Amino acid sequence: MELKRVVVTGLGAVTPLGNNAEDTWNNLVAGVSGAAPITQFDASQFKTQFACEVKDLKVNDYIDRKEARKMDRYAQLAMISAMQAVQDSGMDLEAEDKNRIGVIFGVGIGGIKTFEEEVGYYAQHKEAGPKFNPFFIPKMIADIASGLISIQYGFHGPNYTTTSACASSTNALADAFNLIRLGKANVIVSGGAEAAITAAGVGGFNAMHALSTRNDDPQHASRPFSASRDGFIMGEGAGCLILEELEHAKARGAKIYAEMVGAGMSADAHHITASHPEGLGARLVMENALEDAGLQPDQIDYINVHGTSTHVGDISEAKAIKQVFGEAAYKLNISSTKSMTGHLLGAAGAVEALASVLAVKNDIVPPTINHEEDDKDPEIDYNLNYTFNKAQKREIRAALSNTFGFGGHNACVIFKKYAE
Repeated sequence: MELKRVVVTGLGAVTPLGNNAEDTWNNLVAGVSGAAPITQFDASQFKTQFACEVKDLKVNDYIDRKEARKMDRYAQLAMISAMQAVQDSGMDLEAEDKNRIGVIFGVGIGGIKTFEEEVGYYAQHKEAGPKFNPFFIPKMIADIASGLISIQYGFHGPNYTTTSACASSTNALADAFNLIRLGKANVIVSGGAEAAITAAGVGGFNAMHALSTRNDDPQHASRPFSASRDGFIMGEGAGCLILEELEHAKARGAKIYAEMVGAGMSADAHHITASHPEGLGARLVMENALEDAGLQPDQIDYINVHGTSTHVGDISEAKAIKQVFGEAAYKLNISSTKSMTGHLLGAAGAVEALASVLAVKNDIVPPTINHEEDDKDPEIDYNLNYTFNKAQKREIRAALSNTFGFGGHNACVIFKKYAE
């Protein structure tokens, strides 16, 4: 069968760099760090006392106060990003066949704040017998965000959640892409959300020695591909893309940001948390995405890398890029927007896909910040262009976005300039 073409017609975001897609993008291009001391709980006794939090968000500007109380923070962020994206798409929902509009959202952890609060309350008061909030379970479960979005709009199309740790929302986008090009839906609201800046979230990652402990200088702590990197920064937020079948978008006169042309998936099959040291899974996922898109390596101009600022991960991804792209690797731009947003876990793929779409649209590569000229790792090839410290203007015909999750889950998506 002939596969249908899929385009991006709406964007929404709530991130440490801005409470909408435009502000997030502008701050990415400007090289702004979203890191600061944690305000959501007392982190003074933790090894890591800073994170990339969403700032100054007025949830009740979007969601009724009573309804918002029934949602975990991650679901609130998901809802707001989706509401922004639906509005940005310009869809006339009264005229749409809502049976042909779906919602697929990725979440890595889900309602960890709700779980922590409810179990903590029970532990302190268990002598009085079990007493839990009646919304405990629906607030906590990872699939509720996609359900809430469909309820908000009455979308009856495919609806579910993908969970593959930090690859979750890239997998959501890949599934949405595939369902649309197979003709199973006209439009899918797709993205991801996460809100794990809690005592359990930070404490758990601290116990694994995964987080930076640069408490005296949070804004410079995330430094992908630099020798002095010491772990990632926890981030929170949500990103949403409206993926739409091309002819459907053209028929309603939609603006088109970019075309989604490929998706790849693979597994490291190596370790529960560490990436394959030679980048095996990363190589496979990029090769799979390129094959799916029908593109050659030299047709990619920008890679938004997973780039978490961890020792093994950065090295293995750089190796994989060289294996896949060969000589073309030295002609493309690479950047890690996690150097600014922090690591949004299950939301990372959606926010980084959004950044890739806007890079293609605007012909601007956002930077990898916090690199110092003498801070070089001998295991990393600095002849590659990591777009250190300052955004670069260049033609971007196509951009590839990588995400890799605990458990060895790898997912990759490709966007290119839309042309008739």
